Amino acid sequence: MAKENRVELIRQLQKARNNTIVICYVTSTKPNLVYQMADDAIRLIYEHLQSIPKDSKPNIDLFLYSAGGAGTVPWRLVNLVREFSSSFELLIPYKAYSAATLVALGADKIWMHSMGELGPVDPKVANEFNPIDTQGRTIGINVEDVASYISFIKDAGIKNQKDLIQALTLLGNKVHPLALGNVHRFYSQARLMGQKLLLLHTPKKEKRKIKEIVDNLTAKLYYHGHPINRKEAKEFGLKVEEPNNEIEDLMWRLYLEYEKEMEMLAPFKPVNMLNEANQDRLQINVKGVYIESQFRTDIFNSEIEIVRFTATPQGQAPAQDIARLRGQAQITILRDGWQTE
Repeated sequence: MAKENRVELIRQLQKARNNTIVICYVTSTKPNLVYQMADDAIRLIYEHLQSIPKDSKPNIDLFLYSAGGAGTVPWRLVNLVREFSSSFELLIPYKAYSAATLVALGADKIWMHSMGELGPVDPKVANEFNPIDTQGRTIGINVEDVASYISFIKDAGIKNQKDLIQALTLLGNKVHPLALGNVHRFYSQARLMGQKLLLLHTPKKEKRKIKEIVDNLTAKLYYHGHPINRKEAKEFGLKVEEPNNEIEDLMWRLYLEYEKEMEMLAPFKPVNMLNEANQDRLQINVKGVYIESQFRTDIFNSEIEIVRFTATPQGQAPAQDIARLRGQAQITILRDGWQTE
C-alpha cells in the first residue's frame, strides 16, 4: 500500500507540474546511519529515463532529498537527465546538501518547498594521509577549517614571512601535507564543478554572476552545516521558484511517505535495539536509498547484524568492564545492494 500511495502522489505531482516526468532520488538521513548519493545510482536513474517513450523529450523534474555524497555524482546525473529532457528542474521538499546542492546548480529551475534547504558545497575530505582518532578512524578535514586557519593568521596581523612560515609549519606538523593537498584539490574540484554546472544553462557572458554564486557556496558561508533557505538562495542568484500551495502540499506529502518508509526519524542505536528486543543478536533490514518514478521502484537495502559484546568465557573481566562491554555492540553488514520492486 505504501508504494501505491507514493506512486499516486508522483502522478498527482506530475499533473500539477503540467505533465512533467517526476523521478525521485531519496537518500536516508537516519541519525547514526546516513546514506549518501553514490555513482551506482546513475545506472538505475538511466533505467527510469529509458522507460520514457522514445518519441518524446519531456520536461523532467528530479525530486531530490539528500545530505550529500560523492562529488562525481552531480555532473554525471545532471548531464544524463538533460540528455532525455527538454527542461530539467529540481523539486526540493526539504534537505539537499553538499553534492545535492551541486545538482541544483545544474537545473534550469529550483522549486523549493518552504522547508527546502540547500547547503555549502565546500567538501569534507579524507585520504590515507588524514589524521587518525583514538579509535583508529580517519578524521575528515573540512575545507573551511583550513581556510579559516589561514584567515585567522592574517586577521591576527601576522605578516612577517618568518612568522607565516612558522604558522604553516605548525599546521603541517599536525596534518600531513598530502592531506592538505587533497583538501585543496577537492576544494578546487567543487568550485570547477559548480561553474560547469551553472554554465549548462547560464550564458557565458554572465561569468561574474557565476563566480559570485560559486564564491557564496564554497567560501563565504564559513560553516559546512549552514542551511540555505529559498530566500537566501534567491539572494545568491540561484534560479529558485516557490511552488504554489497545491504543488508544495504534494511535495511535502511525498517526502513524508519516504520519511516514514525509511524510518528516518528513528536513530540507529544498536544497543537500544538489542535491549528492546531482549536479545544479544539481531538482524535488521534498512532501506537506505529510493529511486522511484511512475515506471519502477529501486531500493538500496542493507541487511545488518547487531551482536552485543559479552564478557570473556572465563568470566575474569572486572565487573565494570563487563557492564561497559554490554553497553556496546558489533555491527556487521551481511549484505547490501539494489532491489527492484
